[in-house]
Amino acid sequence: MSRQVQDAYIVAATRTPVGKAPRGSLRNTRPDDLLVAAIQGALAAVPELDPAAIEDAIIGCAMPEAEQGNNFARTAVLYAGLPDSVGGCTVNRFCSSGLNAVVMAADRIRVGEADVMLAGGAESMSMVPMGGNKVSFNPRLFESNEHLGIAYGMGLTAEKVAAQWKVAREAQDQFALASHQRAIAAQRDGEFRDEITPFEIVERVPNLASREIDLRRRRMELDEGPRADTSLEALAKLKPVFALKGSVTAGNSSQTSDGAGALILVSEAALRRFHLTPLARFVAFSVRGVPPEIMGIGPKEAIPAALRTAGLQQEDLDWIELNEAFAAQSLAVIESLGLDRAKVNPLGGAIALGHPLGATGAIRAATVVHGMRRRSLRYGMVTMCVGTGMGAAGIFERV
Repeated sequence: MSRQVQDAYIVAATRTPVGKAPRGSLRNTRPDDLLVAAIQGALAAVPELDPAAIEDAIIGCAMPEAEQGNNFARTAVLYAGLPDSVGGCTVNRFCSSGLNAVVMAADRIRVGEADVMLAGGAESMSMVPMGGNKVSFNPRLFESNEHLGIAYGMGLTAEKVAAQWKVAREAQDQFALASHQRAIAAQRDGEFRDEITPFEIVERVPNLASREIDLRRRRMELDEGPRADTSLEALAKLKPVFALKGSVTAGNSSQTSDGAGALILVSEAALRRFHLTPLARFVAFSVRGVPPEIMGIGPKEAIPAALRTAGLQQEDLDWIELNEAFAAQSLAVIESLGLDRAKVNPLGGAIALGHPLGATGAIRAATVVHGMRRRSLRYGMVTMCVGTGMGAAGIFERV
């Protein structure tokens, strides 16, 4: 039985502040607790919505094990106070996990299988290292050189992109500096206020005098990655970390981070039923594969594909969140497609704001949705490169 495609609307989009890993403010906070805070923040934005109407929660996570294992999507739903009737599913497409969660939730609505869905992502890179606690490649990987790039570290793939697309070290450092400058200006101007749900950090500290455990509480309201004190001179002093004569450094790479994001998507019927005001409409999504050893170039293929699906031209995009996994791959994508730099990451990107892997897609979706509303823009995109050689891109329309 065929179903008529209907629109999916975002009515709430929020995120936690992003902490630096592994020594930042959120280093001792479990990722499921970060996710709970994001979910509760999204629910608080739409008090008229009956939580029991949510049919399922789809949550992205790039390393779904340990503290973020055991299908933590479901447990976070319950810890957030949602009724038992709300399901939960954890999905993984590495750095695109959070965006894919949004897409999958939207698709359930678009084909008429659901009217209200919860989507998001969460990642603690402080608690679960990149690659997980046990990295185990299939031995077939090493039987030939055909797919050896699957085993490359992300930094090495960035070096290969920098070499192939001739992205100079100075250009990478300039791009990184601009990311920090834009992020600092955005924080100063309150640009993230609409999208961030402040997070209360609870620390347990031994009191040697009383021989008890003291609880210390503090409120975190901003991402802690942006640095006002960085400069081209400081960035230029950093040594390459992935190749002896390379150009990719800690300063022009994304920051390892902790954070979570959550969005609520509904059908047009649910908009009317609960008298909700949509923030944006989900438009289109595309994923494309590229050689694993140059995975960073993935958005170059995914962006045109998503635009074709949406029936749009590149110039129709008003806001582009291009995840800055590395300055090298970001610049290669920008130059290859001729993207308008003024539209790319206007509030800074992952080099300054952080990249909590599986959460980033949901976090940046919240940035796009609220940013377009503040500036009365129509179309926005979230796009990123993805490990093992992929690119993903999702398009949203302000309504």
